[in-house]
Amino acid sequence: MDGFALAETTPGPLIMVLQFVGFMAGWNQAEEFSQLSSAILAALLTTYSTFLPCFLFIFLGAPYIELLRGNQDLNGALSTITAAVVGVIMNLAIVLGFSVLWPQGLEGEFNIMGMILSIAAFFALFWLKLNIIWVMLMGALVGLGLTFGNW
Repeated sequence: MDGFALAETTPGPLIMVLQFVGFMAGWNQAEEFSQLSSAILAALLTTYSTFLPCFLFIFLGAPYIELLRGNQDLNGALSTITAAVVGVIMNLAIVLGFSVLWPQGLEGEFNIMGMILSIAAFFALFWLKLNIIWVMLMGALVGLGLTFGNW
């Protein structure tokens, strides 16, 4: 959850949570290296192996994009992939929503403050049309207050 929260606070891709996981794996399994050098090396290796295939696909496939644009069969396949990606994003939203509202699972206690903050953020974004940066900052401040204050 910490890695996901870190990835959501940056404008970069969500896949950067893998870098956090790599860092933590290197930190916890340092063996002959120091913990910090092992963690940094693991994070760099994770990032490299995550993005290398993407860049290869882009650099090798870019010259053929215009040729493929007119292919109706390929356009149908790409539309299917787009629908699958929307489904994955919806599934992620549901899973994360449940993990916020029921941190210990469905048998655990319901997080009423998480529900209140979610509704407040939704209201601020869609009805008040506030900038998402301000909503995130306010959510962070309230979260810090709840965690470290006596709220």
